[in-house]
Amino acid sequence: MTTQMIILNGGSSAGKSGIVRCLQAELPDQWLAFGADSLIDAMPARMQTSDGGIEISTDGEVAIGADFRALEQAWAQGVVAMAHAGARIIIDDIFLGGAASQRRWQKLLDGLDVLWVGVRCDSAVAAGREIARGDRVRGMAAAQANIVHEGVHYDLEVDTTHTESLTCARTIAAHVS
Repeated sequence: MTTQMIILNGGSSAGKSGIVRCLQAELPDQWLAFGADSLIDAMPARMQTSDGGIEISTDGEVAIGADFRALEQAWAQGVVAMAHAGARIIIDDIFLGGAASQRRWQKLLDGLDVLWVGVRCDSAVAAGREIARGDRVRGMAAAQANIVHEGVHYDLEVDTTHTESLTCARTIAAHVS
């Protein structure tokens, strides 16, 4: 089978977005990229202030409500439909629910060849990146660094603590069939 989707999971500021851009440059075919950030950006601003949306506390903890979860599910179904229609897709996600988040994707992926990739990064390094980015609530990277991987099964893992995005992307690309 030919890999139709690559799903990267890692905490905030782990380096997923950089890897995705490098993958798009390194892979021989055309790959579309979608992620948790693009989903949140597409939602109405009120989703970030309502109980049913997504709330990020001052210490970086993230709470997901029912309205957000419903839109996320519809979005994921749409992304998977594109893959079934022939598009090759890279997902940049944050499995806040660990294994439960992976299962939500798995239920939708019937018949697709998916490469599951864990993107790890030392929490202190991710926290430094978070500060440098300036667009994240401090504490989010440290809070997510390990929890997003709990119970998740991968085909491949990369660690961006000391490895550049391009090197990680090349490692992943070598596993794409």
